[in-house]
Amino acid sequence: MKKQVIEYAGVPVGIVIPDEDRLKFIAVKFHVHHLDEQRFGSPDEVRLAIHDLMTRRHPKPLHA
Repeated sequence: MKKQVIEYAGVPVGIVIPDEDRLKFIAVKFHVHHLDEQRFGSPDEVRLAIHDLMTRRHPKPLHA
């Protein structure tokens, strides 16, 4: 596997690169910097971590 761009809500937020038997996430947007250099098993695992991070930071309002 080569490097792969990771998007969130249609915006590129980082890349994953092979690192031993895992994928290392390199953040290119500040709002996902908390995940920078963490290792994951798949690109989908990275996207899930980004989703979890973003929903914790920006929870949906109780009243719309």
